[in-house]
Amino acid sequence: MASLAGRLSRAFFIRTTATLSRNTGPKSVNATFSRTAVSTTSGAVLPKPVKVPLGLTRMTIVVVPFLYVGNLISKHFAALLEEHDIFVPDDDDDDD
Repeated sequence: MASLAGRLSRAFFIRTTATLSRNTGPKSVNATFSRTAVSTTSGAVLPKPVKVPLGLTRMTIVVVPFLYVGNLISKHFAALLEEHDIFVPDDDDDDD
């Protein structure tokens, strides 16, 4: 999967830099920019994409547990650092 993503990004980068370079040499490139996600090659507008049902609910179900687990990990790691006196916040009394 990673090698496929690497090959696709490399191919996109090479194609993009070839069409956008200012020093094209003796031949000139007439680049027509089109967004294939919005229109077809003939110029017709594509229909609206399929809407995912319960998208916000699914996102919340995935994000909230991982935020909670990250919170627990950081809290326990901070307690471990403080226990071993690696990082202990200073107790400054600023009674001005």
